[in-house]
Amino acid sequence: MQPIYGTAKGFVRSIRSFWPNSYRLVDCGNVGVPRSELAPFRTQALICGRIPDDAGYRLILRLLLDLSPEKPIASLIMPHSDLPRTLGALRASHFVDQLQPDRTLKEELRSNLICKLDRGEDLFPGVMGFEDTVIPQVVNAILSRHNFILLGLRGQAKTRLARMLTRLLDPRMPYIAGCEIRDHPLRPICRQCREKLAVMEDQTPIAWLSAEERYIEKLATPDVTIADMIGDIDPIKAARTGQDISNELTIHYGLVPRANRGLFVINELPDLAGKVQVGLFNIMQEGDVQIKGYPIRLPLDVMLVFTANPEDYTARGKIITPLKDRIGSEIRTHYPLTLSQGIDITRQEAWTRRRSPIELEIPQFIHEVVEQVAFLAREDKRVDKRSGVSQRLPISALENVLSNAERRALKAKEATAVPRILDLYAALPAITGKLELEYEGELKGGDAVARELIRNAVGKVYSSYFDGVNLRQVVQWFELGGSLRLDEEMPAQAMIEQLSRIQDLLHSTKKLGIEEDGSDAMRASAGEFILEGLYAHRRISRNEELEFVAGERPAREERGRDEREDTQRRGFDRQRGSGGSGGGRRNLN
Repeated sequence: MQPIYGTAKGFVRSIRSFWPNSYRLVDCGNVGVPRSELAPFRTQALICGRIPDDAGYRLILRLLLDLSPEKPIASLIMPHSDLPRTLGALRASHFVDQLQPDRTLKEELRSNLICKLDRGEDLFPGVMGFEDTVIPQVVNAILSRHNFILLGLRGQAKTRLARMLTRLLDPRMPYIAGCEIRDHPLRPICRQCREKLAVMEDQTPIAWLSAEERYIEKLATPDVTIADMIGDIDPIKAARTGQDISNELTIHYGLVPRANRGLFVINELPDLAGKVQVGLFNIMQEGDVQIKGYPIRLPLDVMLVFTANPEDYTARGKIITPLKDRIGSEIRTHYPLTLSQGIDITRQEAWTRRRSPIELEIPQFIHEVVEQVAFLAREDKRVDKRSGVSQRLPISALENVLSNAERRALKAKEATAVPRILDLYAALPAITGKLELEYEGELKGGDAVARELIRNAVGKVYSSYFDGVNLRQVVQWFELGGSLRLDEEMPAQAMIEQLSRIQDLLHSTKKLGIEEDGSDAMRASAGEFILEGLYAHRRISRNEELEFVAGERPAREERGRDEREDTQRRGFDRQRGSGGSGGGRRNLN
């Protein structure tokens, strides 16, 4: 540990040389100017007593330069290995500011959140679609120091959001070494640590936890017991130490005490047994537990975050009322509100940027069709609304679609793989498993429902590109007896040769942003999409051999044609009646 002396400008140069080597600036307040001059900046920039990332690092340097570029400063640079290892060293370090009595875990989260808000940082990078709905409510809950619950259907990023709360924790937290519940060095709550502190005093060993190590997650299941969550008497520990079985030192702590001074997340809260729920709200409010009939005070410093399905959470008997009453904020998540939001999420999450011997390219209209399938499934009456349609559906489907295109290109020795609508039909296994069907859907079958969803999705996306575009010549080619069979294994060049037989078809791909000099793989995908769109709107048809053929004429048009042919055959005039001299309607009056 060695101070760096010099001016603010020199400090900027020095810290840049240290930063790539995993050194950490631990006290920007230790400068060679009066602390009173830094006071206005400490609240907004040094509230954490640290610089958690490059954005904060740049802000501190700017503030130092604003004071005076030529003022001398001395800033302490400390590698992680030089963290205090005894209580005495900890008391003498700047870390003691983080251990003030009023700085609880929730206060730590709150102060770090204020720091990030002041710097304008992205609080939950990678979580999309919640910027104006869910995230402001989560921020309010943390600023209010609430335990909160995230209510939402599956695939709504509830667990991801909870896991990202670690970004609001200090990067390192000291605790008494060897303690099962990560006890506070200055305010221990377990008997073992109190006795150790009384004996060793300033020589008490100190260990450190990273932010990720302070996060504990548990999936609630009906078989979870109070011993799993709170703790139980450990007879082996009692026998080994010679302690009475009623002694606090013989307790084997459960998950909640082991999450002390950290985040404890319980997924699917309503699945917990009622007795375990009672144990939770006792911890949350009264701060005490009973283990095998022995009352033990455990004023844990923990933040509880829950997730649940709204249907289960509101069902009577699933969750006890006192526990609901002790949860400070109830926050509802949701699926993407717009198609563009869904596409952005799927682009981010789907494994499409993969190493491959060929180039992989996904057209925008394929992204839109895949996402539209999920949107339509969420509205379809044959799909169970209580289960929802997870955002994992378009993610898995897109990965499968790209893989099918990749397989085809590798077999055909092509340089580029571009997915087609036919590849989406080949990706049915990634779709049907994520649809919980109602009785009507079960009767029809998962494959049939998924195929209809794909066809309707193609139709909606097709309308967004070709609404008002005249494709009469393409339809007329089929009406004149043309037919076209496109196989999913067909190489791009062979498909282009087939599509070129249809007048104006490939020329119309310009509406999709694909020029005629584009790659064969891209043009083939676009041309096939147009045919699939016409088929979705029933302007052309597809026979049992999967050939595109002329569409069936509407019944009214067929009846009109038959009537005209019959009139011509018999010479009948609608206005004059039959052709005789006494023709016309008879006057029966």
